Amino acid sequence: MDIRQLQYLAALAREKHFTRAAIACNVTQPTLSGRIRQLELELEVPIVERGQRYRGLTPEGERVLKWAQVILKNWQSMQEEIGHLKETDGGLSGRLVLGGIPSALPMIPRLTKKIGLTHPGIEFTVLSQSSEEILRGIADFSVDVGITYLDNEPITGLLATPLYVERYCLYVPESHPLADRTSITWREAANEPLCLLTPNMQNRRIIDRAFESADCQATPRLETNSVINLCSNVRLMGLASIMPQYILEVLGDPSGVKAIPLDAPTIEHSVGLVVADRDPLSPLIEALRETAAQLKPAATA
Repeated sequence: MDIRQLQYLAALAREKHFTRAAIACNVTQPTLSGRIRQLELELEVPIVERGQRYRGLTPEGERVLKWAQVILKNWQSMQEEIGHLKETDGGLSGRLVLGGIPSALPMIPRLTKKIGLTHPGIEFTVLSQSSEEILRGIADFSVDVGITYLDNEPITGLLATPLYVERYCLYVPESHPLADRTSITWREAANEPLCLLTPNMQNRRIIDRAFESADCQATPRLETNSVINLCSNVRLMGLASIMPQYILEVLGDPSGVKAIPLDAPTIEHSVGLVVADRDPLSPLIEALRETAAQLKPAATA
């Protein structure tokens, strides 16, 4: 057994196609198939469902994949740490995959900008994901770091670093009759033509529970998984939306939009960085956690 066999298996599980997996690994399709077959013979279990096309992994193959992902992640972390020891400038290099809930995406550049000052060699892939997708991604090693809620739904088995507190406003066109209000209740907001994030997003579940606690219910005119799309619909379509209070600060004050703080009840939730609780941590992940802990709380009030 060697690392390449595990890399080929992980690529096949990801691409779900022998030829695409071979291209991703920069080998021929017979080479990839042959090395995975060697792995089956060494472990004495079937890994891939046999057929003319890729049909998935066997139950045994799914367990082998889980272990392969752990081994590959540890191998990558070891390479990062050894590479760091070889560096003379003390800087880290490599790529981290960040999964962020949509409402947190505008805040992530605060973190990546800060770590870039110390470690300019670190690169990022940032994905917009639901909180459930983030947890699954961390579990299957497709996501290195998550940015999600820390105090609303369970995040057991993870190391958490708070980044900021999320508070909520009703966003309306500046011509709206409520635009000059200093605050508005959730009950009043429920009567507006709303655009909200989709129900699979934890932000939406928080909003729905806030309406329930105010003894009312909102039926949105439009649902989306994009905060940018929410902003556009307020500005261009004349809809109202409920978004974090910092949106105008981070994205800039879009002409024609007003943010009114929501109360009765006042809702707050902590958002932060989460990673798998492993020892040792990847040097890149450890550096990002240290940077997150050094950040001053965002001006969300």
